[in-house]
This record gives sequence, structure tokens and C-alpha cells, in this order.
Amino acid sequence: MTTFWMISALLLFVALLFVGIPLWRGIARNNAVERDAANLEIYRDQIAEMDADLRNGLLTPELHEQGKRELQGRLLDEVHQGRQQAAPAPRNPYKMLTVAFALLIPLASVGLYMQLGNQQAFSQMPGHGGEMGGQAGPSLTSLEERVAQSPADPEALLMLARSYSELGRFSDAARTYDSLTKIVPDEAWIWADYADALAMTHSTLMGAPTKLLEQALKLDPNNLKTLALSGTAAMEREDYAAAVRHWEKLLKLVPAENPDVQMIKDGVHQARQLLAQSKGGKAALERINEPVAQTAGNERISGTVTLSDAVRSQADPNDTLFVLARAAQGPKMPLAIVRKQVKDLPLKFTLDDSMAMSPEMKMSNFDQVVVVARISKSGNAMPQLGDLMGMSKPLALGSKGIRIDIDQPVR
Repeated sequence: MTTFWMISALLLFVALLFVGIPLWRGIARNNAVERDAANLEIYRDQIAEMDADLRNGLLTPELHEQGKRELQGRLLDEVHQGRQQAAPAPRNPYKMLTVAFALLIPLASVGLYMQLGNQQAFSQMPGHGGEMGGQAGPSLTSLEERVAQSPADPEALLMLARSYSELGRFSDAARTYDSLTKIVPDEAWIWADYADALAMTHSTLMGAPTKLLEQALKLDPNNLKTLALSGTAAMEREDYAAAVRHWEKLLKLVPAENPDVQMIKDGVHQARQLLAQSKGGKAALERINEPVAQTAGNERISGTVTLSDAVRSQADPNDTLFVLARAAQGPKMPLAIVRKQVKDLPLKFTLDDSMAMSPEMKMSNFDQVVVVARISKSGNAMPQLGDLMGMSKPLALGSKGIRIDIDQPVR
């Protein structure tokens, strides 16, 4: 805390220098000096004009010399007269203002901090008021009290688990995540965080953390943290083929501009090299590469879209019809899309990778997709109130004969 006040005092001192020095030096200017400078400038301009007239033949040398003498005499007279009339330099009124600022700025700054600042912030930080990972600060204590009073509060449990992790108390974090998964068992990211905390506790992802990651993958096969940790766990147990599968899938899901992309690529490259050097590794690499070739012609989904009689009166024949596929779990952006009109219903459709909106986000990157059919009054691809829609259940790639009935309004 002492360091904070020292830094604050230094910053206040610098601020006072920026404000005070110009004010302190701002002595009222003597008008005579300004008048002399102006007269000198006028004299120079007139001399320059006379020189130009001499060169152009408009003045004779005698007239030119006479004019210069007159100008010099007039300039000397005005300077002499101005100095005689010059009053003593007035007292600088800004010096008192500078003194006032020097007193008021520190007082006002300290007063505002005491009134609006968080004076407990330093005691809540690791390393202030307790050892790292040791004694708990006030905020952690209040979280522990909140969880003790409401042990089924998922928000409090999550905040407490993350606080433990940030303090390096990974065993306490893992214990708290264990309680949280009993209350919220269907969120993959919670299981992944649990696995991470447990791995930090035991310094390994093998064993119990791996089982937690398997549970997370069941809930969401496209969860980024789960895929990243699963690849690391596979590398740790020398299952390089699994590491390649997890990290290559992760690479397809992460945006190309993500700063971690190169690190993931390096991991995939290393896993492939280790796999190729292991016994039976070449055959394993071929098996990994086979699904890519096989799905090249089987990533499409086809079916028919119809319009329910219950909502037919709400649709105009010229309204826009969108049929799109999106990931069953993961990003909600369309992976493939077809645009038609209501008058085309019933519509036979086919969706495949050639209709992808982005090369990085294709149907073949996902195990399951959902097909959505939507009638848009505005023609906008984003759902809006008043649109009509129908949706399939999660589908595997290659599904055929899907029937989607548009039967409900968008709410």
C-alpha cells in the first residue's frame, strides 16, 4: 500500500509541474516589447518593398536612400517613445493561482479516492494481506461463506472454484468442481475445468482427469478446451493417434486468426512425427487419413421441406425460404445454406460442403448437424420475430430422406 501512495504522490507532482510551471512563468507581457517587434517587422517589409522598387526602376538610388533614412528615423523615434511610456511590469496574477492549484489538486485527489476508490483492493490481491495460495482474502472468504450457506448455488460454486484455481489451490478447486458437476451435470466446459484442476493437483492428466474429459466429450464433442486437454492427455499416455485426432478436430473449429492456431499445428505435427516413428504408426496414420477421403462424398444431407397448414396463412408465396445446416453442438453459424421462396414448397433439398459460407466452417467438420428451415418476411438470414420455422433433430452426415415441417413462428 505504501508503494501505491508513493507512486500516486509522484504522479501528482508531475501533474503539478505540467500545470504550475506555465502558470508561474506566465508573467504579463510588456506591450512595449510587442509593439517594438511589430514596428521592426513593418520596417523590414517596407525596406523590402523599396529594394524591389529600386531593382524594377521605380525608384532612383537617391530616393531609395532617402526613404531608408526616413524609415530608420521613424523607427528609432517610436522605439524611444515606447520605452519612455512603458509602465513597470505588472504583478503576475497567475502565481497565486499556481499556489492554489498546488494545494487544491492533491487535496481533491486524495478526497476523491477516499470517497470513490476501492481501498480494499490491495488486500484482495494475491501477495497482499496473505501468501499466494495460502490465506484467503476478504472476497474469497465471502465466497466460502456464501457456498457454506447455499451449497447448491451453482454460480457461487463456480466463482469459488475459479478463485481457488487462480490462487493455485487446485485441490480445493477440484473438490468444488466435483460439487458443481453434481448440480450441473450436463455442461461439458465444467467437466473440462474439473479435469484441468484435478490434473494440476496430481501433475498429470492420466487416470481420473482423462475420465472427466471423456465425459465432457460425450456432452460436447466440439468443446475447444476438452479437445485441447484430451490431445495433451493422449500425448502423455503416448497415444499419438488420439492426439492427432483431437488436435486436428480442434484446428478445424478454431478461427484461422486465433493466435493459438500455430501452436495447435505444431502439436499436430509433433504427434504425427511420433506416431510415424512408433510401431505400426504408418498404418495408424493411414487410418486417420481415411475418414477424410471417405467423407468427401458423404458429407451431404438431403430431404424435403413442407409448410404446415397451421401456419400456411401467415406465409406469402414470395417470402424468402432458408434451408440451412448448423452444428448440433458448437457454433450456431450456418455450415451450408440454400435460399428459395415459399412458392417453391414442398422443396427437395441437398446440403453439402460446397454450400459452406466459410472454408473453415463446413459440415464435414462436425459429427452431427441440425437442419433448420425458416421463412423470412424480411429476407434477412438472421431470425426475426414473425418468421416461421421448422427444425430437425441432430443428424449424422450422410442422412437422407429427412422431412422438415415448418410449423411454428419464431419467438
